[in-house]
Amino acid sequence: MVKKKKTGQSKQTPVRKFFRVLGKIILIIFIISILLPLAYRWINPPFTPLMVIRKVQNGTPIEKEWRDIDQISRHMVSCAIASEDNNFLSHRGFDWRAIQRAIDEHKTRGRNRGASTISQQTAKNVFLWPGHSWIRKGAEVYFTFLIETFWSKERIMEVYLNVIEMGDGIYGAEAAAQHYFHKSAAKLNLYQSALITACYPAPLKRNPAKPSGYLCRRAGQISALTYKFGRISFDEEYIKRAKERYAKRKMEWYEIEF
Repeated sequence: MVKKKKTGQSKQTPVRKFFRVLGKIILIIFIISILLPLAYRWINPPFTPLMVIRKVQNGTPIEKEWRDIDQISRHMVSCAIASEDNNFLSHRGFDWRAIQRAIDEHKTRGRNRGASTISQQTAKNVFLWPGHSWIRKGAEVYFTFLIETFWSKERIMEVYLNVIEMGDGIYGAEAAAQHYFHKSAAKLNLYQSALITACYPAPLKRNPAKPSGYLCRRAGQISALTYKFGRISFDEEYIKRAKERYAKRKMEWYEIEF
């Protein structure tokens, strides 16, 4: 007697199995990608992909010492905002005005102008690898959105100042302060903070302890700009006022352009 095949019973073909396994892997990666930024709201990142890459490629020892933001000179905070992201306290991770200006400058002058915010740089440093591919940029946007959602601005700045590359094997404000100026990050003065910050675009080529003429000029510019922002605070009222000023400027830009 021949048994009839059950109708509606689907065969598990190799292709179907592959896509089922792939779907599970993608789901796991997606869940981890959310849980990790959420955990880092309270847990300090022990290392970053860039630290591992530099260690593997060059064998460079990793110099880093975590410091809470109240253990880092306020000048480092001011210089970071003055140099890297004037609207850090106002935007939600992306400074669209800066992005548009970068696009316009590339079109008119052929120059590449940086438009990454401190939030984007933090997301890139903590979760991603170096590079300029569209996949990595897309992941950067994704992780920037997550940390802006899960973390406070103070936490973003704290992580940024502890993981950013500040020299060959040197990561974070404390390691930089000790290496270049033989003092703690809490004791850095304005000019020393500005010199360290001025090295960010090319930390492997510049030395704040032996600054070139360009580095001195750039540090002077950053120092002068910090006075425009005054004493930075992360309390709700200060951030609220910063957002209101930013919204007002956006309206002015809109009126000028249109």
